[in-house]
Amino acid sequence: MDETTASIVVVVTMFLMLGAGVWVALALAGVGFVAMALFTARPVGMVMATNIWGASTSWTLTALPLFIWMGEILFRTRISSDMFKGLAPWTGWLPGRLMHVNIIGCSIFAAVSGSSAATAATIGRMTIPELNRRGYDPMMTLGSLAGAGTLGLLIPPSIIMIVYGVAADVSIARLFIAGVIPGIVLTGLFMLYVGGWSLVNPGRVPPPEASQSLPEKIRDTGALIPVMLLIAAVLGSIYVGIATPTEAAGIGVLGSLVLALVTGTLNWTTFRDSLFGAAHTSCMIGFILAGAAFLTVAMGYTGIPRLLAEWITTMQLSPAALLVALTFFFIVMGCFLDGISMVVLTTSVILPMVQQAGIDLLWFGIYIIIVVEMAQITPPVGFNLFVLQSMTGKDIFTIGKASLPFFLLMVVMVVLLWMFPGLVTWLPSKMIG
Repeated sequence: MDETTASIVVVVTMFLMLGAGVWVALALAGVGFVAMALFTARPVGMVMATNIWGASTSWTLTALPLFIWMGEILFRTRISSDMFKGLAPWTGWLPGRLMHVNIIGCSIFAAVSGSSAATAATIGRMTIPELNRRGYDPMMTLGSLAGAGTLGLLIPPSIIMIVYGVAADVSIARLFIAGVIPGIVLTGLFMLYVGGWSLVNPGRVPPPEASQSLPEKIRDTGALIPVMLLIAAVLGSIYVGIATPTEAAGIGVLGSLVLALVTGTLNWTTFRDSLFGAAHTSCMIGFILAGAAFLTVAMGYTGIPRLLAEWITTMQLSPAALLVALTFFFIVMGCFLDGISMVVLTTSVILPMVQQAGIDLLWFGIYIIIVVEMAQITPPVGFNLFVLQSMTGKDIFTIGKASLPFFLLMVVMVVLLWMFPGLVTWLPSKMIG
């Protein structure tokens, strides 16, 4: 089998199917089918059925529809507008104004969901209608949401941190703590960019709304209390150890229903619509994950990931050059695979050479998560792009173009981690030792 030929066929088939308007999930499964049928002797039907079933029934994904439902409830009740009411007085004076709510909201919810797709979906349900209604630039709205949604992978708890910790035999608790400072720094980079962009493009940002006195700001900030209590309940239940992420997601759904009921915005229509909306989004994401799971296995059988990883190994690079090569490698892989699959497929080959180069595996875990974040906003297989496409109807490449500046900011974050490794290692050394 010629892995180079297989790689070319996979890439060409992917773009042809997506260009023809085939559903993304079917395109992923179709590319996997073509790759296995042409370049392996495995029984394609059996492999497809087994892996799609396995991806669809994974216990780690059970929190996703619950968190999405929580977002749907918040979106369809007064709570979403209350969130804007509470944040607007404190972000209205910043360059970019309410655009920062996208980033702040994603960073807060990232500390609850552990999922990039769930973060983008939940915050997007609340912010896109409000920002569009107030006249904010739609491309910046989409780009900031897609980029900030990736914080769901970096700010703990994070599903992909658990996957890497198991694969690399690194303490998951240390990984969780190590992700805190990089998550804050990356959030700050996003906000700095939005502020700078708004100063360069003042005509694309609505004028400031009427200023408020300090007592009025404090009064309006009280609208954030219900949401913050809900987040505290979900996050606290995980960190105290009384609930798993899935159970915490259930607490979030129950809490959002109670808050909607207390505020008088819960009725049969909003309950039904929120449930149907969550089912729609969850099925879309689940369908894509199933197709991606089969494509991942198909690529594994063709040997493409192993070939690329071994090619990097044979180059005998310095640590800095190795990280540059790995960054390009993961960016290319991220165009076709989901983040968890990238980690699972490549760590067994990559980690030995990372250790040989003297790179700390804890630091490398945060590095690889940020690089995987890039994959969430790179077409054609960028899950945050798919989520936003389902909510806005815009094509995936338009959303990818809007996300490009935030992709580049993640590259800057990787450089900062290399220059200042203490951003990752300092806090775990102080808290755990």
